[in-house]
Amino acid sequence: MPKQTTLYRYLTGPDDASFCHRVSEALSRGWELYGHPTLTYDATSGRVICGQAIIKDVDRAYEPGLDLGKQ
Repeated sequence: MPKQTTLYRYLTGPDDASFCHRVSEALSRGWELYGHPTLTYDATSGRVICGQAIIKDVDRAYEPGLDLGKQ
């Protein structure tokens, strides 16, 4: 039986609907929110940037080349 691994991703993007859709898609694929969302202001672009950590337990050993976006 493969070792269970907790995968971690940190999603970032402009504070808009596309960011919310990315987080929603990840949640629908079994990822879970991890911690509180973060916000920062990018003065160069003049917009707010969001960040949200997400985690997911998988039944496989961790590999550095693992494509986390496809999990």
